[in-house]
Amino acid sequence: MINFMTGLDSTSSALQAERIRTAIAAQNIANADMIGRPDGKVYQRQQVVFESVMATATQGDLANQQVKIARIEKDERPARLVPMPNHPDANADGMVAMPNVNIHEEMADMIVSSRAYEANLAVVRNARSMALQTLNLGKR
Repeated sequence: MINFMTGLDSTSSALQAERIRTAIAAQNIANADMIGRPDGKVYQRQQVVFESVMATATQGDLANQQVKIARIEKDERPARLVPMPNHPDANADGMVAMPNVNIHEEMADMIVSSRAYEANLAVVRNARSMALQTLNLGKR
């Protein structure tokens, strides 16, 4: 059977990837002010790296491109140093290492991810509408 809506596979993979990107940004925001972890290290910002994968054609279907998550990697920027002289984790200079998370950067990333998600949902709605209109042509 020929699949006329191969674009939905690409859109579906993009929706999944953007959902994970939003979740990682939310995790970064949630940990932005976390000072100490049990292992003694400071939380490092995480970021999603996407890759494009060409899906193989099967049974006469056209091959399509999909979005996959290549990896989730830690941002290697140094921790922020915040003056807190009375904190138990403060160094000799009275500075405490805080996560390298920039709230503004995370919010911008979430907005971009949200817009990409909305655009892919619009593709799904349009494909559904076109499929219904095609079925209606056969009824006439």
